[in-house]
Amino acid sequence: MRTLRDFNLKGKRVLVRCDFNVPLSSEGEILDDFRIRETLPTIKYLIKKGAKIILMSHFGKFEDKLSLNPIALRLEKLLERKVKFLNDCIGREVEEEIEKMKGKEIVLLENLRFYKEEEGNDENFAKKLSKLGDIFVNDAFGVSHRAHASIVGIPKFLPSGAGFLLEKEIESLKNLIENPKKPLIGIVGGKKVEDKVKAIDKISEIGELILLNGLMAKEIKEKKISLKHREKILTPLDSIDDKDIGPKTITLFKEKIKVAKTIFWNGPLGMIEKEEFQNGTKEIAKAIIESGAFSVIGGGETVEFINQLKLASKFNHVSTGGGAMLEFLSGEKLPGIEILEAEQRG
Repeated sequence: MRTLRDFNLKGKRVLVRCDFNVPLSSEGEILDDFRIRETLPTIKYLIKKGAKIILMSHFGKFEDKLSLNPIALRLEKLLERKVKFLNDCIGREVEEEIEKMKGKEIVLLENLRFYKEEEGNDENFAKKLSKLGDIFVNDAFGVSHRAHASIVGIPKFLPSGAGFLLEKEIESLKNLIENPKKPLIGIVGGKKVEDKVKAIDKISEIGELILLNGLMAKEIKEKKISLKHREKILTPLDSIDDKDIGPKTITLFKEKIKVAKTIFWNGPLGMIEKEEFQNGTKEIAKAIIESGAFSVIGGGETVEFINQLKLASKFNHVSTGGGAMLEFLSGEKLPGIEILEAEQRG
């Protein structure tokens, strides 16, 4: 797979697919800019190389009609330079603005999901987007499991490669499943057990133990879900109102974490949106950090919570992907990565 380093970027229009789908408050304030900050190394490298930088992303669902304008303002603050916001992502006006660009300048296109053709992977829509660039860079790991026009359509029309974030995600997650230091322990919380079964099976196949929160354990029992390595699954001993793991469970889980050399964590251990049920997740986060194990964490809620606690830098790899990370670890092929590998072979 080609990366940024494989292209002559000077003066070229570089179309970068980012994942700026960040949480917002009811007032429209950005609550957590982690995903924006993770794309900065790619953007800064393009500036340094004198490229014309065209950023694009989705924001929310098609029906939300959320503008990316607040993202442009946050990017300006983080990069300390002008980011021109365009109020569409295709069309003559957008093309004219991009034609005026000079090297090192940055524009951000409006939300791709204003067009249903984005999620429908419409080839004509992908072609219109591709007209805006000379080179396509995918730096949106979090949506690379989606066969959308801006992910898998554009590479059919432009030379394409991976940005630094996508490259880092692939490397870190490959390490976790192909070459982990043992013992490897998985910690899986949150809900929607069906989305996580394949990842639980894969981690338990290569690892020693999986620690589950109460909600996961309950869903597995109630839905009669079959796991491949039940003998490696550890469920809670007690709980706080069925909404957080209890003190006995925290003690037990900490003992297991202490001896781990590699830890994978996805999903909170309790109902973290309420302060009284945050203790289990906080204690497990601290235990992972104190263990000194190589740690990989992911999932929107988990990452947002860790960022609130200002602990993200204490983990070895904090993934920008939730579903994408789980699918990658399960051994599934991610369309956004597959297309870049196929283009390299082609």
